[in-house]
Amino acid sequence: MSQLLNGVLLILFLAMGLCFVRLLRGPSLADRVVALDQIAVHTVALATVYCIAVEQVVFLDVAMVAALLSFLGTIAFARYLEHGRDV
Repeated sequence: MSQLLNGVLLILFLAMGLCFVRLLRGPSLADRVVALDQIAVHTVALATVYCIAVEQVVFLDVAMVAALLSFLGTIAFARYLEHGRDV
């Protein structure tokens, strides 16, 4: 089970790295917003898998707070793109 969790953590870190590349190279603001949202999703997944790996429930609280902040941030960016300026 430990090797499986380590493999999942590695895959999540690699996916997060690819999202960072898209965040830096994204041709438009919308691409960067989607990449930032994906990084937040990967952060929640990393906290959840780490919670399972170390058997500490407190990291689920971290994952829930990160998910809530990610949701609010995505809504704020969407409203900015909708009303703030044209993409």
